[in-house]
Order: sequence, then C-alpha cells, then structure tokens
Amino acid sequence: MDKLKYIVVEGPIGVGKTSLARKLADRLGSTLLLEQPMENPFLERFYEDMARFALPTQLFFLFQRAKQLEPLAQLDLFRQAIVADFLLDKDPLFARITLSGDELALYDRIFETLKPQAPQPDLVIYLQAQPDTLIERVRRRGVAFERQVSEEYLAVLAETYTRFFYHYTAAPVLIVNSENMNFVDRAADLDLLMHKITTMRSRREFFNSGG
Repeated sequence: MDKLKYIVVEGPIGVGKTSLARKLADRLGSTLLLEQPMENPFLERFYEDMARFALPTQLFFLFQRAKQLEPLAQLDLFRQAIVADFLLDKDPLFARITLSGDELALYDRIFETLKPQAPQPDLVIYLQAQPDTLIERVRRRGVAFERQVSEEYLAVLAETYTRFFYHYTAAPVLIVNSENMNFVDRAADLDLLMHKITTMRSRREFFNSGG
C-alpha cells in the first residue's frame, strides 16, 4: 500500500463512494479529499429543471474540483497519501448526459483550459450497483432535493459510467460490485477489499462479495 499515494473512489450517485473514501482514508491514515455538492448553489434547481440548470451546475462543479486538485500538482510534497471521492477525468461524463450543442461545446473548451496538471491516481476504485439499488440508497440517505432524482436518470448515469471505465486506461482500476458489500457497517467487507487492493497484479481487476 505504500506505493499508493493517490487513491480515487468513483461511481454513480448513491453507490457509496464517499462513505468508502472515508473508511479507506481512516484505515490508511490518509488525507481525505471530498466533493462538496452542498456548496453548489445550482444543484437543487438542476434536479428540478435539468435542461435549464445543467450548464451552471456543471461549470460550478468543474471550477470547484479543479481548485481542489491544484495542490496535487506537487503530490511529491505530500507526506500522507490522499484518498478522493472524485476523478476529474470523468467530469465530462455528466456533461455528455445533460448538455448538447453550443452548451456542450462551451463546457468542453472550459474543461480543456481549466484542467489542472494534477497526477493520475495510483488506483481508481470504481463502485458499481444496479439502478434500483442506487435509487434505494439515494432515498435512504434523505437529502431533500435528491428525492427528485429518477431511476431513469440513474440508469443512464450507471450505463455511462460503465462505458467510461471500459475505455479508461490512465490509471489502474479495481471494479467493485457493491451490491452486497457494506464497507461502513461490516469491517470484514473492508478487510476483503483491502486484501484485494494489496494483491492486485494487473491494471484492471474485478472484485465482488464472492471474492
């Protein structure tokens, strides 16, 4: 694990990436770098009217994430490892779903201009779950404006994530089926995942509750 200075946990809304990132950072004694969705003033309005508020919502997140990642350009100066719950390379994934035409072209130009020279992760943990599982987890966590998220949107999002990581080669990827895993309440599940991370031998491997 000493070689893993920068770990990213990724996956669609409701899959549990932030919870796992917290657990990993605690287990590894790492610095935690988290998205801050509650700081986005457009997010609630986005879920009410996606077509109208997609662009400002997306641009706010892009500026926010780029600023968070700026210090990682000097990652060698960090004494502790870093665990994050977002990968900037996947930011355009949401733009492709919610934007089109001139708005998408504008977003793409800003993304390429703004993208910081941060290092690629040493490992990306990509969490997967079925849309009905995602919607159940979103409802359970009780964020008021997320109640408007539809299962159809989550299904499109999950499929888009799958396509993205199918082609992603910039860093090693551990693809985790999280359907039957509970990394927050079951220490044994986290232990199994940690063992899988330490025994990875290729740049793309799979992990589920059956080992």
